[in-house]
Amino acid sequence: MRPTRPNFAVRGARGAHRRTSPVLAALGLAATLALTATACGPGGDDNADGKPTASAAAGGDGGLQIPDDIKDRLKKHGIDPDKWKNGEWKNWDKSKWLREAKDFVNPIIQDLWDPDRMRKADKQPQKPVPNDISGDKGVTDPTPAPVKARAQKAPYHTSLPELGKLFFDGPEGSMVCSATVVKDPAHPGKSNMVWTAGHCVHAGTKGGWYRNIAFVPSYNNSDLPLAQLQKASREQIAPYGVYWADWAQTSKQWIQGGGPTGGQGAPYDFAVLHVTPEKGKGGKSLEETVGAALPVDFDAPAVPKIASMTANGYPAAPPYDGQKLYQCKDRPGRLSLDAGAPTMYRLGCTMTGGSSGGGWIAAGADGKPALVSNTSIGPVTAGWLAGPRLGPEAKGVYDSVSGKYAGR
Repeated sequence: MRPTRPNFAVRGARGAHRRTSPVLAALGLAATLALTATACGPGGDDNADGKPTASAAAGGDGGLQIPDDIKDRLKKHGIDPDKWKNGEWKNWDKSKWLREAKDFVNPIIQDLWDPDRMRKADKQPQKPVPNDISGDKGVTDPTPAPVKARAQKAPYHTSLPELGKLFFDGPEGSMVCSATVVKDPAHPGKSNMVWTAGHCVHAGTKGGWYRNIAFVPSYNNSDLPLAQLQKASREQIAPYGVYWADWAQTSKQWIQGGGPTGGQGAPYDFAVLHVTPEKGKGGKSLEETVGAALPVDFDAPAVPKIASMTANGYPAAPPYDGQKLYQCKDRPGRLSLDAGAPTMYRLGCTMTGGSSGGGWIAAGADGKPALVSNTSIGPVTAGWLAGPRLGPEAKGVYDSVSGKYAGR
């Protein structure tokens, strides 16, 4: 999450940037994962007709094969496809860092996210927000008492099959966030959609799309300790596979005004990814593979009517190490950062950076579990977390990603 803790920055675990769009911004994604409410990255895509494009696939020799449509988009931005596959993606010069909503490009690089690289990916380096950040700009409830995060019992897939870890690359290196498998209205029972924070995929007003964005459901499902993880196989760390974002969108407000400090853009700090498996394309969907997906509630009850919410994620800043799944349960309060922006949800919780983007779950209108928010920011004291209340802007992003792949 964006600092609201010593190591996470106020804003989706790594900042996110600008962009405008009436209903949403079709943000191009790319990069490893980000920290919960403290992580994000660049991308690129020039798909003017809004149709999905093929992700790059690795050849049998382990080399990257970039489809012609992606090559053309890279060339349009002055990026040599051959140089990209040979390491040019590590060039974060502003002239090469794509930031506009349409500029999403995230070619798959097979086995880039090996066990060692996943284990070492860190939270985003963001500045924490003040514990009393509201500034009396709107309706804000008293700061909640800290709720100690509870480690989830293994296997994680048994209790929270929708949860996972998001990896991506940014100028500071490999980073992580948390994310959640959500339902796709266009493909009932066969969703390939993932919900996370905007700052986990885009750096916001002063940056662009992160690169090499990949989602690992039920990361370290068996809860192996760090010593064993150092020798673990990819199958042990990612038992349900690795899924690369072939499209990503975030809010225009995040692209235009999101940032790594002070909660900038936090009320609009959300993103939706469409993913594809790194290996074994043409088989089961992500939802079929993990056996679950959460519905998203864009009209959740007002705070006084919500008995409790749970925030979930893989916190990576001390005292946590990013390798285990945790959860906080609390009655939500309200946090207003700007009288002109939606009021956010806030929970008492000790999770830190790396948990950014992790789904917040509560009973939906039908009484069944639904995703109602995601971790965006938290304070240096690591006593609470805040997440956006999902409204029209969030639904616009969600519907756009679903519609983009309808009929496919």
